[in-house]
Amino acid sequence: MGQQELGKRGEDAAAAYLERTGMTVVERNWRCKAGEVDLVALDGTSVVFVEVKTRKSTATGQPEEAVTPAKQRRYKRLAEAYLQQAGLSDVTVRFDVISLLVVADDRALLRHHRAAFVPE
Repeated sequence: MGQQELGKRGEDAAAAYLERTGMTVVERNWRCKAGEVDLVALDGTSVVFVEVKTRKSTATGQPEEAVTPAKQRRYKRLAEAYLQQAGLSDVTVRFDVISLLVVADDRALLRHHRAAFVPE
């Protein structure tokens, strides 16, 4: 399985998980000039921007450790662009990370880090 397929399978699993927990996924792979948001979801009245990290091993660390401060700052810019494009203001925004560690072809350990970071 290539990196692109691994990432897509991780995003599929993350979106399904969020839906099962009562959240509504409103965007997948939303793009603008500044980059891409993996998932945008609604959790009640909160708009949640979700970064999904999927790995086959922990050789380079846990998947969530790949969400560096630079990536967090970029997510803030992406969130601002999304909210502006969607015409949303005065909404609660949250940044979550979902990490998946593949343990078999058809199984992965999923961790949902709610409010994983507050970008500067």
